Amino acid sequence: MTTLFISDLHLSAERPDITELFFDFLAREARAAEALYILGDFFEYWIGDDAVEQPEYRSVVAALRALTDAGIPVHVMHGNRDFLLGERFARASGCRLIPDPTRIDLYGTPTLLMHGDTLCTDDVDYLAFRRMVRDPAWQRAFLARPAAERNAMARGAREQSRVSTAGKPPEIMDVTREAVLEALRAQRVRHLIHGHTHRPAEHVFDLDGAPARRIVLGDWYRQGSVLRCDARAWRLDTLALPPARARSRPGRA
Repeated sequence: MTTLFISDLHLSAERPDITELFFDFLAREARAAEALYILGDFFEYWIGDDAVEQPEYRSVVAALRALTDAGIPVHVMHGNRDFLLGERFARASGCRLIPDPTRIDLYGTPTLLMHGDTLCTDDVDYLAFRRMVRDPAWQRAFLARPAAERNAMARGAREQSRVSTAGKPPEIMDVTREAVLEALRAQRVRHLIHGHTHRPAEHVFDLDGAPARRIVLGDWYRQGSVLRCDARAWRLDTLALPPARARSRPGRA
């Protein structure tokens, strides 16, 4: 059996080809898995759990429900775009919401799961924004607004993020070594799986005199990205769009 890890799908009505790739992944590979973990930024944004009734999200929730009804556990972690996912989403989809960070036993290997944004400690402006939007008082005030207003605010924040990201040196938006080491030591593990940075890779390094490993999941902009783990190996792979769709994909903003 295989355990699957994905993140940063950023599902949106603006990228129907990626949504279809995800549906195909659920219907085929995920049906044969032991479990599926989605480590944040599953949606481009999430304005609150009343979004489960919106047409662009209803089909995604239904696809997840079909998988969980088939007996496949699906674990979902909040990302920086969908931190308002709540219990209504969990009930409708059959998914289990898990905290960031979460420590699991992965076929005998203690492993830390994170979205990854809190590891980017050089990005001071983002971390300040994160503290604001994760504050319960801010969330209550936001969720009290009408859905149309929340949608407009989320779209505005997304555009502001694109402008801000374009103006930052790439290294500021990556994880820092110190934050990675601190997270691993705090959880007493040597293996970390995370997303957020959109830089898929496997990093092997020294942690207090012994080898450690960090797997970074890729985003789902021009293709899919999945980490397949079983008792023998961990494999970070891509999922290709059909050729005609891949040629028509716009670049990332």
